[in-house]
Amino acid sequence: MVREEMRAVGYLCPRCKKPVIARRSRFALAASGANVPCACGKSELQIDFDGEKFRVSVPCGVCGGEHLAECGADRLLDGEGIGLACPETSELCCFIGEEYAVERALAQLQITAEKQSAQGESPAAFTDTVIMYEVLSELKEIAARPHGISCACGSERYRMQVRPAAVDLVCEDCGAKMRIGAATDEDLDRLCCRMTLQIPGRRG
Repeated sequence: MVREEMRAVGYLCPRCKKPVIARRSRFALAASGANVPCACGKSELQIDFDGEKFRVSVPCGVCGGEHLAECGADRLLDGEGIGLACPETSELCCFIGEEYAVERALAQLQITAEKQSAQGESPAAFTDTVIMYEVLSELKEIAARPHGISCACGSERYRMQVRPAAVDLVCEDCGAKMRIGAATDEDLDRLCCRMTLQIPGRRG
């Protein structure tokens, strides 16, 4: 039995700022395109195919708008993949291709978007961009586990605020924060030892 070749579709939701990745077969994309909604229900990427070109409507997690792009079938269905850029900022806002390439591109996109939206932060570079990338990737893995990131108040709803040398996990319900260092090898080692993370919760 021949295994059907899959393609991954990824973007960053402009509303909840979380990465959205879906897998579709090449056959399904060519036959009917795809709709890729975010779990928050407030954004959806759409792909249509007219037999020659794909038309992609992308909710942009960088500028908050929506962009339209066209690309040939060979570029979208074959090879490592293609990235679509936000015309406002020239930053990548969508990637379609092999799953590992999409995950890598979205991790970098999340760094960019969080950096731009962080309140009160200047656009200065991260203390160590490589460590920050690895920390965000590790946080993504922890979050994917059952009850991977939670708060002592009982909530599992949170957001991330990226700083130059740390990532703050902020409970969406009680507002408590947990700071994760993201500047040194020791910061990364400490995080890699954790299977789950619990925000301490806000007292009183």
